[in-house]
Amino acid sequence: MYKKTILLTILITIMISMISTTVFAINENISAKSAILIERDSGRILYSKNISQKLPIASTTKIMTALIAIEKGDLNKVVTIKKEWTEIEGSSIYLKPNEKIKLKDLIFGLMLRSGNDAAVAIAHEIAGSIENFSVLMNKKAKEIGAKNTNFTNPHGLHSEDHYSTAYDLSIITREALKNDIFREISKTNDYVPDRETPSHFYNKNKTLSQYKGGDGVKIGYTKLAGRCLVASATRDNMQLIAVVLDDNNWFENSYKLFDYGFENYKKTTIIRKDTFIKYLDIKNSSIQQLPIFIPEDFTYPLQENELEDVDILVNSKDNLIAPVEKGYVVSNIVIKLKNNIIYKSNIILNEKLKQKSIFTKLNDKIEYFFSKDF
Repeated sequence: MYKKTILLTILITIMISMISTTVFAINENISAKSAILIERDSGRILYSKNISQKLPIASTTKIMTALIAIEKGDLNKVVTIKKEWTEIEGSSIYLKPNEKIKLKDLIFGLMLRSGNDAAVAIAHEIAGSIENFSVLMNKKAKEIGAKNTNFTNPHGLHSEDHYSTAYDLSIITREALKNDIFREISKTNDYVPDRETPSHFYNKNKTLSQYKGGDGVKIGYTKLAGRCLVASATRDNMQLIAVVLDDNNWFENSYKLFDYGFENYKKTTIIRKDTFIKYLDIKNSSIQQLPIFIPEDFTYPLQENELEDVDILVNSKDNLIAPVEKGYVVSNIVIKLKNNIIYKSNIILNEKLKQKSIFTKLNDKIEYFFSKDF
């Protein structure tokens, strides 16, 4: 057996037509100290400015707080509020000592109203203390790949050792937006919690109402952090995440980033699931040939002029000798954009290839014998 490399220089399928690229003079117009724009599914960076600079991030911290609470808590559990949890400064949902409120309502108050009291209550409910909850936050950050982030609290009030970067915030948000519950909370404009004292939680994130397709996620502000915003928007099945840190024009610049992304990039299906690749010859088995297909769709945000820079390489065996176990890699696919790998996938056997039985082999010999001319 040997491997044969097939170079496909034409895309297997393009699902949407590409519009002309508009060039924006965007760099000089973004006043943020640090900023980034990424596409959610692929994580591709579409714009960057000082994205690895460690900075205070104010209440955008609460993206991680909410994600931890959703993943580890019982959203319908009723939490009894302690007096000391209500004494935190800054934004509040005005929790009262001994108030009983569901964890779900605390998370809505955290995300929509940026309640610091809600953040403290969540931390104590999930982990028993702010310190223990911060451990969970940092562990999750490292798992996601946010290597330049450190959390010391669940709310984002200033601490010298509490920081992140635009890049880390973007991938933390990308992870959070994979969660259906987080996504639903993040895009909610108005929420009525189940409390003894009637109240409404109106979302402070103006992206939801001001920008077409805006669907989350969190604002933040302290004097030392400045105005910080993590925002998301979706158009034509492509969701973008913008992060601006220490930016007096936080919403305007986020909208400029979104405009740049949606005008210049379109989500393109490069390979389609179940597209036929080739037949593998099978020896020593009752199956003589095995068809190989693309295992999944792969889409990626591309500019129109990048189409010619995409290469698809399929590395495949020509034949197999049975028996071959389930899970055996028979082929792999690599997709490159300008020689940078943007996708890798293995094609494996979904079931074991059994070798011919003794009786089948004997029958083959008999058939072969009688097929000969005498």
